[in-house]
Amino acid sequence: MQMRTLLISLITVFSTWGLQAQDKLSVRKQHFNITEGIPAIKGYDPVAYFNLQKAVKGKKEWSIAYQGALYYFSSGANKEVFKKNPAAYEPQYGGWCAYAMGESAEKVPVDPETFKIANGKLFLFYNKYFNNTLTKWNKDEKSLHAKADVNWIKIFYQ
Repeated sequence: MQMRTLLISLITVFSTWGLQAQDKLSVRKQHFNITEGIPAIKGYDPVAYFNLQKAVKGKKEWSIAYQGALYYFSSGANKEVFKKNPAAYEPQYGGWCAYAMGESAEKVPVDPETFKIANGKLFLFYNKYFNNTLTKWNKDEKSLHAKADVNWIKIFYQ
């Protein structure tokens, strides 16, 4: 009888864990700036922002799916770097505009060529129609960053 109770308990724990992981994936898909089958960051290589300090288009042949997002890389080496620690290279706030997240808690699309690396994190920004939000971010980065962190948690965990 004890063995049966233990087995049922283990099945319950692992089933619950699987559902929590599945729920997290569906929440990511809902709130991240991703569309199934379309590469995240409009096909730009997330690792290149860090190691080349510039936006570089990735290639389909060096792609990887990570928790609902499809990423392209400009080299096989960058793909391997990403695989070792994907969370270190993913853009902040689900790939939405960092300024808009801080200013108004909005999910605003980005221009992947308008970015900033700060404290080892990738921030992307909207830049169209003479509205470069990176410039606005830089004027009040500390406050906007703090607000964006809080707003993203509210959006992601609501």
